[in-house]
Order: sequence, then C-alpha cells, then structure tokens
Amino acid sequence: MFRIGLAIAFVVAVLDQLSKWWVLAELADPPRIIPVTGFFTLVLAWNRGISFSLFSGQASPYVFSAIAGVIVVGLSIWLWRAENRWLAGAIGLIIGGAVGNVVDRLRFGAVADFLYFHVGEFYWPAFNLADSAITIGVAILIFDSLFGQRRQGDETELDGRKG
Repeated sequence: MFRIGLAIAFVVAVLDQLSKWWVLAELADPPRIIPVTGFFTLVLAWNRGISFSLFSGQASPYVFSAIAGVIVVGLSIWLWRAENRWLAGAIGLIIGGAVGNVVDRLRFGAVADFLYFHVGEFYWPAFNLADSAITIGVAILIFDSLFGQRRQGDETELDGRKG
C-alpha cells in the first residue's frame, strides 16, 4: 500500500507544479484574468497564509512549510501502516497536495491559487490542484472512517466481547 500512496503523492505534486507553472506563464505577466464560464474564472492569487488565507502575514512561509513537513512525516508513517488502497490513496492525495504547496512556499513565499468559482455575489476563495487533492483525500478518510469495513477485532470490541 505504501508504494500506491507514494505514487499518488508524486503524481499529485507533479501535476500541481505543472499546473502552477502554466498559470504563472499565462496569468502573471502581464496580470490577467481568464473567464472560462459564467461561474468559473482562472485568476492568479497568492495565499500567504494557510487555508482560506488564515494567518496571512502572521508567520514566515518557512514556519508554515515546517509545520506541513511534520504533518507529511506523520502521514507517511500512517501510509506505511495503511491496510487498504482507499486509505493509501487518500493519504497519498493529502501528502502530494501538501508537498505541492510547500514547494510554492519555499520558491515564492506564498502558494499560487488560480481556480476561482463564483455565482452572482457568492464566491469560493481561489484554490489550486494541491488544495483539491487535500480536500478529496480528507473526504475519503472521513467517509472511510464512517462507512469503511471494520477489522474483525474491532467488531468484537464494539459489541462488548473481547476476542
């Protein structure tokens, strides 16, 4: 399972960096906005904080990168112990997304976001492929924890019998 998770993490990180490379080439100089549909626009927004720009400007990008690095190490240990493909894939998505965003922080001091969805006055903050991978990975983890198969030992403990 470890190899599956690492492969997914690698693919996510590479695709994230390739998409950001393209966005920077197309949207940065001169600054441009590309409307794609009535509800989706490509923009270039620099996130100097964490999710949704929380703590923006309150810490060095190296601090955020170090925290993400510690999280990636913990997730890698979890990935090493993963017992099924869903769990390995979910952890791989999260690791790949975290690595993609750390690369941005170390290169630019901020994360490049570019996917911007909006409907009328309502909008979602711009995000990127790494953010999407992290979100999907977390959703899979939550789904698996709520509805995934329990191991045999877990079932006997739940109904009060120790096996």
